[in-house]
Amino acid sequence: MSGPLAGALGFAAVVALIALRVPVAIAMGVVGALGYGLVNGWSTLGFVLGRAPFESVFPIGLSVLPLFILMGVFAAHGGLSRSLYGFVAALIGHLRGGLALATVGACAIFGAVCGSAIATAATMGRVAMPEMRRAGYDDRLSSASVAAGGTLGVMIPPSILFVIYGLMTEQSIGKLLAAGILPGILGTLLYMAAIGWSTARDPKLGPPGPRANWLERLQAARDVWQVVLLFGLVLGGMYWGWFSPTEAAAVGAFGAIVLAWAGGKLKRAGYFTAIKESATTVGMIFMILIGAGIFNYFIDTTGLTDAIVQWIKDLGLPRWWVMFLLMVMYIILGALMDELAMMLLTVGPVFKLIMALGFDPIWFGVMFVTVCEIGMIVPPVGINLFVIQSVSGLPLATIVRGITPFVVADCVRMLLIALVPALATWLPSRMAG
Repeated sequence: MSGPLAGALGFAAVVALIALRVPVAIAMGVVGALGYGLVNGWSTLGFVLGRAPFESVFPIGLSVLPLFILMGVFAAHGGLSRSLYGFVAALIGHLRGGLALATVGACAIFGAVCGSAIATAATMGRVAMPEMRRAGYDDRLSSASVAAGGTLGVMIPPSILFVIYGLMTEQSIGKLLAAGILPGILGTLLYMAAIGWSTARDPKLGPPGPRANWLERLQAARDVWQVVLLFGLVLGGMYWGWFSPTEAAAVGAFGAIVLAWAGGKLKRAGYFTAIKESATTVGMIFMILIGAGIFNYFIDTTGLTDAIVQWIKDLGLPRWWVMFLLMVMYIILGALMDELAMMLLTVGPVFKLIMALGFDPIWFGVMFVTVCEIGMIVPPVGINLFVIQSVSGLPLATIVRGITPFVVADCVRMLLIALVPALATWLPSRMAG
């Protein structure tokens, strides 16, 4: 059996195991270990099993992950999500579909201190879903707006996917985080446009609520200054060169803990719960990274990556056709598997290809994260759909029926980023250093 064929079979085996609900880390680790032994002999497998886990978790750049996760968890436990939702709802809740618009806006702001789509969707779902139900919103619109809005947590910095993409491709994490700001704002506006279009077609989906007076709006604004301060300090510090990404993550984590304590919304029990939740999330991500490290040792030795790149070059397709086919492939994969697993499985070979075709690696990172957002809300495995189902108790079919306008909005965003690359590259190009 040729090396590339063995690699392709190994990749197919991992996808099949993930589809059978085998944990991602175990699927990649077991297939990688067995594949390496079969292709290269068992005598050196012990060396790989000792070295790959160390290489997967020792880079200093990975230190931003637990710190950003800690920042998001303490922000959630400190009640910032409810304050955010109340503020945005006070501004636009009187509009048709206003509470759904407020949900998307609050998700975008909360994503700026969270970095996780799942955490954003789960946290905002618990806050926004009861309010929209009380206001008479259709379950299709309310659930879909939370599911889609939650995905903004992986685009608007700090983003876990951008951090791992940067480590895998040796790109500047700070520039990648900056690259997500404008596409994240664009995604927020397009999601709001999708809500506006849906409620224009059927006003019963999201009836307007009472208009808040200016005193109520000012009172709501008073409760969100912490989020603005935290986001401005972390992102502004990186943009102007005051902090490295790791230093910014440490400042953000410390700031979130202080603000949660100062606000009186975090008690001793909540503190230890937040620490435990952060440790669990970090442990899960690091286990996946270790499994991917073992699997990548196997893939590298098979020559599959170079074979794929050469095969696509030999096809002679225009580079934009190759990019289009890659995006279609990622939408399909994203509908079948977890986005982090998809990244760890495919970015290695795909990155070599896009560099060979002359695409900007920062721009491609934004395109990749955008397509990951689509995968999070596309059945059958769109993870945010299941998160909202667990939070709301709604049938999955109800949530899926409302998601189409948001998927269309994401596709429009991808097209705009492709037509105007500066949406992803302008801010990084102006960063200090």
